[in-house]
Amino acid sequence: MTRLHCGLAGVLLLLIGAPAVLMAAEQPNIILINCDDLGYGDIGCFGSTKHRTPNIDRMAAGGMRLTSYYVTSGVCSPSRASLMTGCYPRRVNLHVDHKGDWVLFPQGKKGLNPDEVTMAEVLKDAGYATAIVGKWHLGDQPEFLPTRQGFDRYFGIPYSNDMGWTDRKDRRYPPLPLLRDEAVIEQEPDQRYLTQRYTKEAIEFIRSHAEGPFFLYLPHSMPHWPQYASEDFAGKSANGKWGDAVEEIDWSTGQILDVLTELGIDGQTLVLFMSDNGGAVRHGASNRPLKGGKGGTYEGGQRVCCVVRWPGHIPAGATCDELTTSMDLLPTFARLAGGTVPADRAIDGQDIWSLLSGQPGARSPHEVFFYYRMDTLECVRAGKWKLRVAMTRRKSTEPFVPQLFDLSEDIGETTDVAGAHPEVVSRLQALAEQARRDLGDGDSAGTGQREAGFVEDARALTGARR
Repeated sequence: MTRLHCGLAGVLLLLIGAPAVLMAAEQPNIILINCDDLGYGDIGCFGSTKHRTPNIDRMAAGGMRLTSYYVTSGVCSPSRASLMTGCYPRRVNLHVDHKGDWVLFPQGKKGLNPDEVTMAEVLKDAGYATAIVGKWHLGDQPEFLPTRQGFDRYFGIPYSNDMGWTDRKDRRYPPLPLLRDEAVIEQEPDQRYLTQRYTKEAIEFIRSHAEGPFFLYLPHSMPHWPQYASEDFAGKSANGKWGDAVEEIDWSTGQILDVLTELGIDGQTLVLFMSDNGGAVRHGASNRPLKGGKGGTYEGGQRVCCVVRWPGHIPAGATCDELTTSMDLLPTFARLAGGTVPADRAIDGQDIWSLLSGQPGARSPHEVFFYYRMDTLECVRAGKWKLRVAMTRRKSTEPFVPQLFDLSEDIGETTDVAGAHPEVVSRLQALAEQARRDLGDGDSAGTGQREAGFVEDARALTGARR
């Protein structure tokens, strides 16, 4: 794969006559593929030597790898809240559930506030048909389901695939439900076939809306524990159940790319592939060369693999290492669709189309990025510098001393250089104080926080109710 800087790629696009600047009237179809717990180094184009991912690699060869792409949490629900709203989890109060746990659980009272404006609502208002196929995890009460948040259609499970009966010895949760729109159509579906069923549903939606514009959100349940794969993939990878699940996701991605070509809409469709948080190392994921993984605020917890492709608009074989985030997708997609970003509230994401299209001289629109673990601000990144201001899972009772890392030279966060750069430490500490005032930290609420959705009477999801 040719390695190009974002700006150089834009120059080449202009030289060959391809349109680097998009007119909103074109309204591309948008497909957003979001994997559950996939590691930074779990796909071939990001360095995996264990997993065979020819289709995702093909996507990267025809598009752009974003190598400094961040999600806002090391776990599912907070990350997905940011993806849908363009905001930090603390801003929309989904950094923890109503009991203080770090993700939303079945029969929970808390969920994404229906008053928030989601990516799906922005695109729907711009004339898009919208569908979600896969895992939601932003509240399982009817008030919080995708069909109340801008999606025309929904097929999938409302939370993680381990929150059921099949793989647990207790019955702390109700049976895992499979929904179509707001109706439970199965309980405890055979998870060996979830990826295949999601793919079939996704392709049916694409075929029925080939005239466009459409928005398809495909959040896979895999490779989150417990990993499953169909007979076509089970036991056939070099990395056990984890690798089997990853390789079946690659197959799914290939099926979607192929149907776009078959329908003649490949050039009218932007496809973005990502993970919702860092890989679960103990289950088989790789986040190399990053440190850490799922749940943490080392790079391996929140910097994730991301590939985006749109022939003729995004340069082929390109790599962009500018800081980008999942929060940026809402304003970027709004711009491409000719839609409107909510102006009555704070949105933390930024339009990154100049980076994706490879425009000369394009730089990250983010002065700063904040890493939260649940309710605690742990790290701040500004440019190449990352300052760790807290560590909630440390055993020592001694006061924590801030640590500084130069990510341009030390992507693995091995060497603390705070002593050599006190002025950088001071500058990033001041940025951390801005976050604490706006978003909050620990038990202290921020002035910019909004209310999450909340219901008093939370019931097990066994059927639709209004």
